[in-house]
Amino acid sequence: MPQGEASDTAAEAPLRRLCYFNAGFLWQGRVRRVLRLAGYELRAARAGDADAVVVWGRSPHARRGEAVAAARRLPLLRVEDAFLRSVRPGRSGDAPLGLLIDTQGVHFDSSAPSDLERCLAAHDLDDSNLLRRAREGIDRIRALHLSKYNIHDPNLPPPPAGYVLVVDQTRGDASIRHSGASETTFAEMLAAARQDHPQARIVIRSHPETMLGHRGGHFGPADGDARTVICADPVSPQALLEGAIAVYTVSSQLGFEAILAGHRPQVFGQPWYAGWGLTADHQPIARRKRRLTAAQLFAAAMILQPVWYDPCRDRLCSFEEALDQLEAEVRAHREDRRGYVATGMRLWKRRHLQAFFGGERPLLFRDPTPRASQVAQQRGRPLLVWGAAPTPDDARRVEDGFLRSRGLGAALVPPLSLVSDDLGLYYDPSRESRLERLILSPLPPGGADRAERLRAQLIAAGVSKYNLGGALPDLPAGHRILVPGQVEDDASIRLGAGEICTNLALLQAARAANPDAVLIYKPHPDVEAGLRPGAVQAEGLADVIARNADPIRLIEACDEVWTMTSLLGFEALLRDKPVTCTGAPFYAGWGLTRDLGAPPERRRRAPDGHALPRPGLLHLIHAALIAYPRYYDPVSRRPCPVEVAVDRLAQGQIPNTGPALRILSKLQGMLASQAHLWRQ
Repeated sequence: MPQGEASDTAAEAPLRRLCYFNAGFLWQGRVRRVLRLAGYELRAARAGDADAVVVWGRSPHARRGEAVAAARRLPLLRVEDAFLRSVRPGRSGDAPLGLLIDTQGVHFDSSAPSDLERCLAAHDLDDSNLLRRAREGIDRIRALHLSKYNIHDPNLPPPPAGYVLVVDQTRGDASIRHSGASETTFAEMLAAARQDHPQARIVIRSHPETMLGHRGGHFGPADGDARTVICADPVSPQALLEGAIAVYTVSSQLGFEAILAGHRPQVFGQPWYAGWGLTADHQPIARRKRRLTAAQLFAAAMILQPVWYDPCRDRLCSFEEALDQLEAEVRAHREDRRGYVATGMRLWKRRHLQAFFGGERPLLFRDPTPRASQVAQQRGRPLLVWGAAPTPDDARRVEDGFLRSRGLGAALVPPLSLVSDDLGLYYDPSRESRLERLILSPLPPGGADRAERLRAQLIAAGVSKYNLGGALPDLPAGHRILVPGQVEDDASIRLGAGEICTNLALLQAARAANPDAVLIYKPHPDVEAGLRPGAVQAEGLADVIARNADPIRLIEACDEVWTMTSLLGFEALLRDKPVTCTGAPFYAGWGLTRDLGAPPERRRRAPDGHALPRPGLLHLIHAALIAYPRYYDPVSRRPCPVEVAVDRLAQGQIPNTGPALRILSKLQGMLASQAHLWRQ
């Protein structure tokens, strides 16, 4: 099996004992864990009973390990970061998402073949499924603006297109020396770029570690002139490559990314990606004679050779799963890097909001809203507001996501997903939301396949928003219609239900339209728990009142669903059940439901009156469950992709709420009940 394919085999086989002398292996817990999952047990400075010696790349600290391996005639393994590493560089404290474990050499050392080079030279690299995965991976990385390090901001504009891109690297890096280059090579490269393009502007791109102040580069202000500038701002590498007419590099990974972007970079060193017919090589490598496509290069370097790690589920994983995880972490970094001022947040929610949105900078909680808005302006931070509370137009509104928890929000059970909307909110049809824009946008590369896999995962796991479980009552034979009750003072009812805005009115409408059907009324769990208003006398209208029943099993047992705005309508669509909406929930108005209410016209027609394309179900799933919400894993305490959240919900791997929250939940329920009586 290729190294990069996740398997349980390594975990079942006896661990190979690795002796190490690099102190980094002692304190880099992530590296140790990945190696153990890959089948290796690390032992500090104990060569006597070791099966091999492990060193980090070609670092200066590797020399003792190399000497011991040679003296004792032990195999030598070299470990390096994989090519999609983390948000920040390792010197900023971020752990790698994957490793290259090499038994022959190291990928950046051109003096001898590495495992990666042997794979590129000898592997067939012609499997259609492998190449499809590679092409999809290339497209995803480019669309998401991902790179090895990801401190860049895709919203920063690159220089005007038409420049020559010259790539700087950090001084003293091993990948320069061992690729047959030196510091003088960088001066030669810049001179060649100027000579080859005497009329073009030249942009020198600084290394991310130079931008952060960790290590110096080879170029500085003295290298600028009338047509040469240094780009030391965190501009996306993908954006820089799109605007370049040519790319010059010594051995930077950006040369590899240039190939993926369609360039044929001028290469002045001997990096691993040179010599395969995809680069203009100033120092050709005679032993590399094979000609490869960009997809084949990517397949070996990103899918077959690395060992990828899932930090949430603590296991080895596929390239695609690692990419899903990096996407979640990078999204959190990009959205939260400025920090937030939060207002209108209940006390019990604040710790969980801090976990979701405070990873880059702690949230500042301020009330009332006018004061919070003033602080946000002073600090240059966006304003976070819960729900539909009155707020400035530039605030981001926060609400629960559609895969929330094992338990009720009204019972103060923390969420696994939240949405943050800079336009409106998904349940308010009176204004556009970010979710609507996502539904109307083209699917990203691989989006349909991922949505299909997610749909199958949800159906197999029986996961819903609250995952309360419950028995399935005896249901009469006939055409069964599920009528889900809702919380009648909920914002989705107030803003999106329309004329039919009570559970009683919904039941009456469903019965009037379906006099011979079997109506099954499912009270909302918050109402059943006595936490929110919405109780109704359904006897006489409904044939069955399914109290405390599992909503997913009810959907599966029924032939269709009638709803005002309930999320159960969306969950019914996932399971191919016809859905009738009397209101305007986010999933109505796209041609997937029968709409008796009044979904916004903007979901059907553009402002100029032209009909909009109709999104399919997979498009809706991707927008609502993958692209719109943010997910937080309470076990690993880090941002995570939706697939991890589904696993947690399905397996019940969620820490229990503390006793203080349970007491607060009961008090909240008592107050809600009293408030309902007062309103009556």
